[in-house]
Amino acid sequence: MTSLLLDYAELIKLRVTTLIVMTAWCGYFFASRKVQLVSSGTAALNEVMERDVDARMRRTASRPLPTGRMSLLHAAFAGVLLTVGGSLYLGAFANPLTGWLTFLTSVVYLGAYTPLKRFSSVCTFVGAFPGAMPGVLGWTAARGRLEWGTLILFGILFLWQFPHFFSIAWLYREDYAQGGVRMLPVVEPQGRSTAVRIVLYSTLLLPVSLLPSFSGMSGRAYLAGALMLGFGLLWMGARLAMLRMPLTSAVSKLRARQLLQATIVYLPVLFLLMMTDCRL
Repeated sequence: MTSLLLDYAELIKLRVTTLIVMTAWCGYFFASRKVQLVSSGTAALNEVMERDVDARMRRTASRPLPTGRMSLLHAAFAGVLLTVGGSLYLGAFANPLTGWLTFLTSVVYLGAYTPLKRFSSVCTFVGAFPGAMPGVLGWTAARGRLEWGTLILFGILFLWQFPHFFSIAWLYREDYAQGGVRMLPVVEPQGRSTAVRIVLYSTLLLPVSLLPSFSGMSGRAYLAGALMLGFGLLWMGARLAMLRMPLTSAVSKLRARQLLQATIVYLPVLFLLMMTDCRL
C-alpha cells in the first residue's frame, strides 16, 4: 500500500502540484476550490504521454510507468478521472468560468506543450502559459470573473518560470538530450541563449512583481520585499550568465543549482508577502 501511494505521488508530480495549488490559493486569497485534482490528473496524463522519454532519462527512469510498477491503463484512467472530474467539480461548486479555464489549461499543457518538447525549444515559452494559470484560477474561483489582479498574478508566474525552468534545463542538459527533449540548452549547448533569456525574464519580472503595490493589492512592506527578492533573483541569474564556461562545468552547474534554489525560495516568499500585506 505504501509503495502504491508513493507511485501515485510520483505519477501526479506531487511537488509540482503542491506549488500549483499554492499559487492558485494565493489567487483565491486575494479574491475572497479544487485545482489540485486537475493538476494531478494533467501531471498523470503527461507521464502517460512521455513514458518512453521518461524511460531514457536518469532523473525520471524510476517513475511508476517506466519501471512497470503501474500499468498504462491504470495511469491513464486515473489521469482522465482526475482531470475531467476536477474540472466538473470546479464548474459545479465554484463557477463555470473556473471549470472551463481549468480544463482548457490542461488541454493546452497536454496538447501543445507536452508534444512540442520533442520538436522545438519554444516549448518552454508555450508551456509558460498554462503554467501561469493557477493564480488566475484561484482568483476566478472566488470572484467568478477575470480582473486586473488576475493579469498581475499571471504575469508574475509567467515570467518567474523562465529562470526556474532554464536553470533546471541547464542542470539536466545531458538527461534531456538523452530523452530527446528539445530544451534550449540541448539545442544551443554553449549556453549563451539560455543565459540571455534568464537575465531578460528576471529583469522583466522585477517591475511586474511591483504591480501589486501600485495597483492597490498590497502595500509598502510588500513593495520593499519584492524589490529585494527581485534584485536578488536577478543577481543570481546574472552570476550564471557572466560565466564563460561550458554548461557541463562544475562551476556552471553549481551556479545553475543556486539559481534554481533562489527561484524556489522567491515565489512562496513573494506570495506570502503579498498576502500578509494585502490591501484589498
